Amino acid sequence: MKSEEIRDLFSQFEAAASEVEGVECWSARELQNLLGYSKWENFEKVIQKAKDACRNAGELNENHFPDIKKMVEIGSKTERPVDDIALTRYACYLIAQNGDSRKEEIAFAQNYFAVQTRRAELVEQRILEFERVRAREKLSQTERQLSGILYERGVDNQGFEIIRSKGDQALFKLNTQMLKRKMGVPVSRPVADFLPTISIKAKDLAAEMTGLNVQSKDLIGQTKIEKEHVDNNFAVRKMLTQRGIVPENLPPSEDVKKLQRKLEGDEIEHDAGDARRDDYNCEIPCGH
Repeated sequence: MKSEEIRDLFSQFEAAASEVEGVECWSARELQNLLGYSKWENFEKVIQKAKDACRNAGELNENHFPDIKKMVEIGSKTERPVDDIALTRYACYLIAQNGDSRKEEIAFAQNYFAVQTRRAELVEQRILEFERVRAREKLSQTERQLSGILYERGVDNQGFEIIRSKGDQALFKLNTQMLKRKMGVPVSRPVADFLPTISIKAKDLAAEMTGLNVQSKDLIGQTKIEKEHVDNNFAVRKMLTQRGIVPENLPPSEDVKKLQRKLEGDEIEHDAGDARRDDYNCEIPCGH
């Protein structure tokens, strides 16, 4: 396929995209032509194969292949509605994978939608990683504030560590050492650095509840505050397990410190790329 043809197809695919309720979609009727299918009946067979693949992947077809109506001209400046399907990028990718690979248009679409879908997956993954790093930072902030509140009420650093450990045992049904062994966490590292996002937020919620109640109930001393923190962690655990989430059975996540370094490295690389582009642009004569 010549570069001119590739650029032309790229432009056509981009121009054919539209937005339906905030989601980027393609009309199946338009995609039919872009993929080189002259008959709708033949293209419907490919769509059905794509739907089967979608269902086998555990996705809901109605989320990616919703039925719609499309107005088409029938002559004399009149139109009539025909059946159409709004296809998400993922649906287009599946259609391309199940199309006739002998068609140049299909070969192009297989690569086009694979690259675009992968790009979306990478963006989504980065957002999830950023959310986990932010949740861990929030937990550290909450625990620092709680430590300060408890210090004013007669609990030293050692007492705070005991209270926090008792809270973990109430939330995970395992003490901190047992939880570390189960998750493969190094002895010297905080277990929170390896917890999935939902577990980090669960610990944060329980700590927030403890800080609030210690002040509103005017609790003094380690014994009363320890009971309050354990009760709050039990309450959070009950909420999770009622929704089918058992905290101690969730798999460990990547070391949040490594994740943070990776995200910071991405930012540095992005900034360096911007700087290189700026330097390059500065070297271009401005035509003064």
